[in-house]
Amino acid sequence: MAIKKDKPQKLYYSISEVAQMFDINESALRFWEKEFDIINPRKNEKGTRFYKEEDIEAVRVVYYLLKEQGMTLAGAKKKLRDNKEKVIRQVEVVNKLKLIRAELLSIKEAFDRIDPEE
Repeated sequence: MAIKKDKPQKLYYSISEVAQMFDINESALRFWEKEFDIINPRKNEKGTRFYKEEDIEAVRVVYYLLKEQGMTLAGAKKKLRDNKEKVIRQVEVVNKLKLIRAELLSIKEAFDRIDPEE
């Protein structure tokens, strides 16, 4: 999943905003936070979570392994333990390719509106 880049970037995001970005529920984020030490949002004294961009990128890595690759929790943990940097680079490449694909589809749709008969 890619964060929409048309909105101005914020310094901190709420758990509900992050959950919405990935179309998952907040309890999944809280669970992943317990299971994966790479997800570590700040919390205030009340326990309210505040996600920075780096926290969102960590969620993106876990989301990629669990939801897009269909790995089990144990498999995802092992993959991160064995070579976290490689997984992070792989997720970055996949997200860049998704953005390129979206841009290309947008260009194709623009051309289709100009000449709908082709």
